[in-house]
Amino acid sequence: MKAQAIIRLNFSSEKQLKVVLEALQPETKTPSTRRSKVQMRGEGNSLTLNFKARDTSALRAAINSYLRQTSMAINVLKLIEGYS
Repeated sequence: MKAQAIIRLNFSSEKQLKVVLEALQPETKTPSTRRSKVQMRGEGNSLTLNFKARDTSALRAAINSYLRQTSMAINVLKLIEGYS
């Protein structure tokens, strides 16, 4: 793997982190492509995503995908909490 990036996201609560981890977990088990892979680690209120890819295009696609899914999980959680 030639391209690599590490992204750390801080959440306002462990609950948010747990929801995001559970939402992203299936993606790390069965990646949609062999051009990249991602390792996740949750600690406290932080999520660390370690991306490795064959090239920068694959790296960018993987990062965009995970950040989009993370954003969607947080938005859904906020929506659900708003109705509680």
